[in-house]
Amino acid sequence: MEYNFTEIEKKWQAYWAKEEPFKASDDSTKPKYYVLDMFPYPSGAGLHVGHPLGYIASDIMARYKRHKGFNVLHPMGYDSFGLPAEQYAIQTGQHPKITTEQNINRYREQMDKIGFSFDWDREVRTSDPEYYKWTQWIFIQIFNSWYNNNSNKAEDISTLIKEFEANGNSKINAVCDEDTKQFSAADWKAFSEKEKSDALMHYRIAYLGEAYVNWCPALGTVLANDEVKDGVSERGGHPVERKLMKQWSMRITAYAQRLLESLDTLDWTESLKESQRYWIGRSEGTSLKFKIQDAGLKTNDSRLTTDEIEVFTTRPDTIFGVSFVTLAPEHDLVPSLTTAENKTAVEDYVTKSKNRSERERQADVTKISGVFTGSYVEHPFTGKQIPIWVGDYVLAGYGTGAVMAVPAHDERDHKFAKHFGLALPQVIEPTKEHDFDKEAWGEKEGKLINSDFLNGLDVKAAIKKAIAEIENKKIGKGKTNYRLRDAVFGRQRYWGEPIPIYYKDGIPYALKDSELPLVLPEVDKYLPTEDGEPPLARASSSWKKDGKYDYEHSTMPGWAGSSWYFLRYMDAHNGSEFASKKLTDYWKQVDLYIGGSEHATGHLLYVRFWTKFLKDLGHINIDEPARKLINQGMIQGTSEKVYKLATHQPSTIFGENRENLGQPASLIIDDKYINVVLPKNYSDILINTNMKNYINSTFHSLYSANVPIDFVEKNKLDIKRYTDWINEAKLTVFISDENYYYNGKYFDFAGKEITNVPDFQFTTFNEVEKMSKSKWNVVSPDDIGEKFGADTLRLYEMFLGPLEQSKPWNTNGITGVAGFLKKLWRLFYLSPSGGGVAQATGEGVFNVSDEAPTKAELKTLHKTIKKITEDIERFSFNTSVSNFMICVNELTEAKCNKRAILEPLVICLSPYAPHITEELWEKLGHSGSIALATFPMHNEEYLVDDSFIYPISFNGKMRLNIELPATLTSAEIEKEVMSREEVQKYLEGKTPKKIIVVPKKIVNIVI
Repeated sequence: MEYNFTEIEKKWQAYWAKEEPFKASDDSTKPKYYVLDMFPYPSGAGLHVGHPLGYIASDIMARYKRHKGFNVLHPMGYDSFGLPAEQYAIQTGQHPKITTEQNINRYREQMDKIGFSFDWDREVRTSDPEYYKWTQWIFIQIFNSWYNNNSNKAEDISTLIKEFEANGNSKINAVCDEDTKQFSAADWKAFSEKEKSDALMHYRIAYLGEAYVNWCPALGTVLANDEVKDGVSERGGHPVERKLMKQWSMRITAYAQRLLESLDTLDWTESLKESQRYWIGRSEGTSLKFKIQDAGLKTNDSRLTTDEIEVFTTRPDTIFGVSFVTLAPEHDLVPSLTTAENKTAVEDYVTKSKNRSERERQADVTKISGVFTGSYVEHPFTGKQIPIWVGDYVLAGYGTGAVMAVPAHDERDHKFAKHFGLALPQVIEPTKEHDFDKEAWGEKEGKLINSDFLNGLDVKAAIKKAIAEIENKKIGKGKTNYRLRDAVFGRQRYWGEPIPIYYKDGIPYALKDSELPLVLPEVDKYLPTEDGEPPLARASSSWKKDGKYDYEHSTMPGWAGSSWYFLRYMDAHNGSEFASKKLTDYWKQVDLYIGGSEHATGHLLYVRFWTKFLKDLGHINIDEPARKLINQGMIQGTSEKVYKLATHQPSTIFGENRENLGQPASLIIDDKYINVVLPKNYSDILINTNMKNYINSTFHSLYSANVPIDFVEKNKLDIKRYTDWINEAKLTVFISDENYYYNGKYFDFAGKEITNVPDFQFTTFNEVEKMSKSKWNVVSPDDIGEKFGADTLRLYEMFLGPLEQSKPWNTNGITGVAGFLKKLWRLFYLSPSGGGVAQATGEGVFNVSDEAPTKAELKTLHKTIKKITEDIERFSFNTSVSNFMICVNELTEAKCNKRAILEPLVICLSPYAPHITEELWEKLGHSGSIALATFPMHNEEYLVDDSFIYPISFNGKMRLNIELPATLTSAEIEKEVMSREEVQKYLEGKTPKKIIVVPKKIVNIVI
């Protein structure tokens, strides 16, 4: 019987859908194992072969743990709110719900075909009102909470109100806004409802306040940092600017230290943890105030509300090395400190800086820019005049948005100072030779110089003394600072969770639990209103609280629904709470979480934040969402490319005047811009056809361009398919070694049409890059599954390399894995003649013997069981595939078709190739799914060798091998070796001076 993967896979996918063997139990006595994938956003393009990589790895682990006797929770759902569906709605008018549903159906179809063992009964969708009801509920809990520094956790806002009623806020030790004003109990009681609301807003963990955001005017919304690339929106490439807006935010900064500390308890990669440590950015230092020079005069400007600039520094020891102060472009004082002669330059610079996100500004250390305000501050110790600059390397959200610049001892300050010709005063004597003109001495080593009362101290002692002196002069205070900023929560979009807030007399109130979910209303358009309000403002007048109070018009960000979804999977159909305490206590945290590293400082911070918050309020008993996390690498695409040139002006391709241009006469194209496409060996063609000078003078620079991989076979482009596909086909010339192709015809370089071109070879070249629709290098898992089968796809994705590493896709390499499965299949079938296993065709009769296996066969099996078990436990799935291939090769060579060998082997392979193993399991006479069969244990006895082949060396040179029983002692080995005739031949009658015997290693005879 032939291995028909198409029928086999359809059969078992239908069986799994009907019988649901992967359904997790909520009251099992088995040990639990929770394996989770980062759920996908369902895009219109569907899955490509890179997407299933992590899913296959998690599925292998889920299936393996079931075999090992665990109650496995392995769910899947969809992060189904997203900007792409909304943009499509804006373009077409189709409701995002419809687009999302279509995309989900496509994703589900693709995932089912790959054979994942998901518990689909627990599927969640973040855009489902029954799901986001609880996202809204969690928001309300956060809104109604404050962070008590004394208890070091979040508490209900009612406890804060009681304290206000009794003592005001003078004794409150809380995380709150820096501009929070003090008030007494009497003040509180006298406050109006609005004043009380405003006072509480300074403490709420979810609060409404002003924040700098990434504002995209074209999209009419705020974007997260990871949605902005190079100053434009990742989707659509629209300009983005930094803008101060009234926004809902979350006080994640309250959890900064806890987020930092508990990283040490997690089994996550060090690189990922380091990313979070950097993003949280804990630093210890001091605040320090610089008096603004002539501030009394400047206060005539109503915008100047202070006479000092406060900075935060981790290096107060370098205070005497300050040569300028730099403000972030968004700093409140920039307008008022800018003199008239510098106003235009500063305003232009601030505008440009707003087009770069904070993340981009932090990452780009090579781009140096800034502008002088024209104003000065006084040095707090020397009284020296220090210029005030504006530079976008300073972030408004970190510290105070101002830095004291010490260019001799900070590299970014050094580059800034060198670029603008500012002074580099040295205040630390380096411990080794150093050129301050080339770079800063940023080490915390050396003795202080040129520093008044700090002279002669080492850096650590100088830091302590500087802080003490700063505090003594009351010009600053020692403090701990974090780079982490509060998370902007509101989005001016339609397709997101409505924020469950309504406004009465300008005061925000949370909805009652019984009023949830607040469902997205219907709108006439998915764009902001004409006066700039978010799309929800387009809802009908009936979409109001009690018919008269406006709801919040912003929606939640994409990360809201993904910050707790792992909990909902535990109790997906609970209508009365987000998840029962009983089930969250049973499933606890995720045991294995797999997803991309791009979420290191986004989703993975927010989900940790919400988990800690929910624990603080007693809703769950875990402090972290996932015990172990693996970032799968990326499967990259192999792009096919050509070189292109485009004309500056309408002209001939080669020109008619051969003498003047040095080119052969050719086709004239009047009044058209044309493209010239060149193959990989373009340089040789340019030289051989004497075109180089002409092209340099007539065409733009050479650039590479992607062509669809479907149009290329073995680096040969199908030009006719390509030209039929591209819009500019009739304006494109393809130049090959001896002729060129244009508008469906071939010409030689003299311009003469060629009617018979047997083989127009146009060669492309390859480049490995991200697999994406825009690069035309996407390989669909549907196509691979149809041609080779889902089991082959699963095995091949694992075989490509270590899970954590990126690797290029190469469809040509998949045939080896496909051949392996056919070879496995043939072990179970007699050949038509009845003699041995089936031949390459896979024909024959199913025939498995109950004969006792040989020692060699047992050794092959148990060696494989041991290696596969070890490989899976350490997530080395690629080496497992290699071990399976070695095993099947050895069994094929031994012509083994014995049940005692093949049955355990099939179970071992089941997590990797579930369809073929289900089929073989059934043919072996078993009822029910192989998914619940017990995973075999290896027996060390079968791995012990009966004999050992000793390399025999003479004076260190290996001359022959002798096979001896493995149990012999050193003396017995020596005696047996010396008795051999072939050994005596090499001795030539000489008596050995020494015989070195290392059992199960070597024998060396010294003559």
